[in-house]
Amino acid sequence: MSGGGGPSLMDSLFQRTLDDLIKGIRLHLPGAAQSSFISKSLDEIRREIKSTDSQTKATALQKLTYLHSLHGIDMSWAAFHAVELTSSPSFLHKKTGYLAASLSFRPSMDVLLLLTNQLRKDLSSTNQHEVSLALECLSVICTPDFARDLTPDIFTLLSGKNFIRKKAIACLLMVFSQYPDAVRVCFKRLVDNLESADNAQTLAATVGVFCELASKEPRSYLPLAPEFYRILVDSRNNWVLIKVLKIFAHLAKLEPRLAKKVVEPICDHMKRSEAKSLVFECVRAIVSSFYEFEFAVKLAVAKIREFLLDSDLNLRYLGLQGLLLVAPNHLWAVLENKEVVIKSLSDVDRNIKLEALRLVMSMVSDDNVVEICRVLIGYALKSDPEFCNEILRSMLSTCSRNVYEIVIDFDWYVSLLAEMARIPHCQNGEEIEFQLIDIGMRVKDVRPELVRAGRDLLIDPALLGNPFIHRILSAAAWVSGEYVKFSRNPFEIMEALLQPRTNLLPPSIRSVYIHSTFKVLSFCLHSFLLPGKGVNSSRSNFVDIEPGFTYSESEQEFTETDHATSSSGFNKRDTFTQEAVVNMLTLVITSLTPLAESHDVEIQERVRNVLGLAQLAQQEISCNHDQKEKMVDKVDLKTSIIIRLINDALSEDFGPVSLSAQERVPVPNGLVLEENLSKLDSICADVQLSISESFSLVKPILLPTDGDSVSNQQNEEDSETSPAESMSLLAEHRKRHGLFYLPSDHNKNASSSFPPANDPNQRDNDVEDLVKLTDESLVLKRKPGSNRPRPVVVKLDEGERLPITVKKTDENDDLISGAVRDVLLGNEASLHSSNPSGRRKGESHSKDKVENFETGNSSKRRSKHRNHGKYVEDKEENSEKSKKKSGGRHKARRRADGGIDVAVQKQVIPDFLL
Repeated sequence: MSGGGGPSLMDSLFQRTLDDLIKGIRLHLPGAAQSSFISKSLDEIRREIKSTDSQTKATALQKLTYLHSLHGIDMSWAAFHAVELTSSPSFLHKKTGYLAASLSFRPSMDVLLLLTNQLRKDLSSTNQHEVSLALECLSVICTPDFARDLTPDIFTLLSGKNFIRKKAIACLLMVFSQYPDAVRVCFKRLVDNLESADNAQTLAATVGVFCELASKEPRSYLPLAPEFYRILVDSRNNWVLIKVLKIFAHLAKLEPRLAKKVVEPICDHMKRSEAKSLVFECVRAIVSSFYEFEFAVKLAVAKIREFLLDSDLNLRYLGLQGLLLVAPNHLWAVLENKEVVIKSLSDVDRNIKLEALRLVMSMVSDDNVVEICRVLIGYALKSDPEFCNEILRSMLSTCSRNVYEIVIDFDWYVSLLAEMARIPHCQNGEEIEFQLIDIGMRVKDVRPELVRAGRDLLIDPALLGNPFIHRILSAAAWVSGEYVKFSRNPFEIMEALLQPRTNLLPPSIRSVYIHSTFKVLSFCLHSFLLPGKGVNSSRSNFVDIEPGFTYSESEQEFTETDHATSSSGFNKRDTFTQEAVVNMLTLVITSLTPLAESHDVEIQERVRNVLGLAQLAQQEISCNHDQKEKMVDKVDLKTSIIIRLINDALSEDFGPVSLSAQERVPVPNGLVLEENLSKLDSICADVQLSISESFSLVKPILLPTDGDSVSNQQNEEDSETSPAESMSLLAEHRKRHGLFYLPSDHNKNASSSFPPANDPNQRDNDVEDLVKLTDESLVLKRKPGSNRPRPVVVKLDEGERLPITVKKTDENDDLISGAVRDVLLGNEASLHSSNPSGRRKGESHSKDKVENFETGNSSKRRSKHRNHGKYVEDKEENSEKSKKKSGGRHKARRRADGGIDVAVQKQVIPDFLL
């Protein structure tokens, strides 16, 4: 038996193979049994991998690699054993070691240093398969140290056999990203491989590398346009052509002459090729970078039409995607295919429906947004929950773009947001909540309609059971309290905020309800106790419903004509009677007293504030209840003084906050912030919060659990209740819980005469309506009847809702682009001055590598000659080479004297582009 923890001879003889492990895992059911089997197998692997026998070690590592790949088992502890196997003379063992290394090695591992010499040895091997293994592993685990030390070896492989050369070229991409100075060594030889017309695989690998490099910084590769053009014209490899088309799509945006030269070959490929992948790439290149050429765009649209009419779902999806690309510059192409687009909204494939939805939203403008949203609401009601929410998200995103720039009628949009909340599958509560509050702060003219919509949501008890719209109810409660002065009946809002079913709300939402209760209570008491004064002592901030009252133009003009239809159409003298106020105070105290001892700190604090104000007002108003002659002195009551101060504090409007507001706050002198809060442990060591009394600022998770399936089903049924049924439910609830409701008036005003955004009678013929709308979508004119001016929308930052996305260029990408420019523009002085360490190591490592570097230098000079447009035949190159060698030293000296300025030296595009 072997000493230590290694396996015995019998264990090695009867070792389980990888096949045995796989069969054993499949025999055990997923769960505890399978986990136990895997655990036992890991114990066996830990013993076997310590064996001195290479076969036993390789089999153990093979099994560990399998468990790591499929079951996520950590194998970092076996990194040294993987390095051991890479040095095995057996190819199969070496292959197992390199595979394990490529899957498990990380840049922070110290064991990587042990692999450098083995990689260099295998890269220089005469066995091309061993070289292939080393290249494949290096392309995955490459680090800056690996790239620096192994660049000379990879440079040598760039001119070797095709089997090795294509893999070395592919590996260069990773090497360049880790060690940009390798560009100065290998780039010229990489360019030379663009002429490998005899080997398609080498050419494909080379073009693939340039495609990835050009996608990051295309300007540096403009001098190579002639080489790419030759490949575009001569190559018949579809995958090579696709990569070249991607490169030209980037380059054409930088050089107009290039677009004129390249567009015709692209159209020829589009006409001639039968490969759908190549045709679609031609279409994408045309519509994204060559859209100024009308004949090319028409041909691309015709090919898109063929895709749209194909029976293959994949091609139809590509057709819609191509149509979406062409829409920003040629919307007529979408109009020509509108029938297919609209029918795709009802397709069985979800991806096709999403692309069709994006196309429809791309046609939305301020002229047709109302009609298109109406039809899309009909589609949302008939769609599955997932696509329904995609429709709602698209509508919300499109309408709110650039601070609601396409919304003219904000009363309609607020009504639309309220109707979205009533859709059974709506799960966009967070975004609807944001927009309701944001619109209220930005658009003053819409606040009456906003309060009306909030009231309709709050009085519906069926909505309280749907957790997906709790955030919407939070916004409705906030706007109803913040803008209560626009309400027709504040007492009705108070009833809605305090109805018993609010106990279904999570604490974070219920605290908003209670805070809005405080605002409504303050407003009602102010209107009762101080009927002749505005909310603010300096100016009137709420709607004073007196006949003939007219606001100034800066404060929402309410004329006598508007008074009859305004949202605040109640009379304060008739509404705020002493009996109504006393009943309201009783309702507040009765409903909120049980919550005064709540474990949630937000609810408890706000409830105590409301109860303190309500109890004080109730005492003073009740004392004067039987002494009517003293009611004239209501202004002198202590409650009146407090109410005046509270309303002065609440009278200021909330407004949007600029994104840069925090940056403009000066940092106080002497402020020193701790890097972490570790000292709090010693400061608060004696303070311990119980779980029941602690609170969290983290957003509560409102998603249902498996145990709530029955209640969720009931909630879903409740959410489908119509407004009429909701009113009947509210009336029935009022009968059973009369204590919690104020005395109702039978002559209630209608909540809103605004037509609902989701009218069941208008859901028919959705396809025909939407097709008709697309015909009118390009007509950029106002409707004859829409004379209503757009209200003022407060804007602080252009596009402030969109995240500020600044394209950050990786430092390595900048270094790569600089090195490429130096090489292509012939800055040999810069090349020699840099003299990377990898090249010096190459000179000391092998005499052959020095010769290869010299060969690379001559190829650099040839490439430089081509890049400046002086193309010659192959038979003239030999005569030109001697002239360049004789003048090369003089040119280098002249550059050194004059200094190196890459920015001043202009990239010259060859004359064939003219």
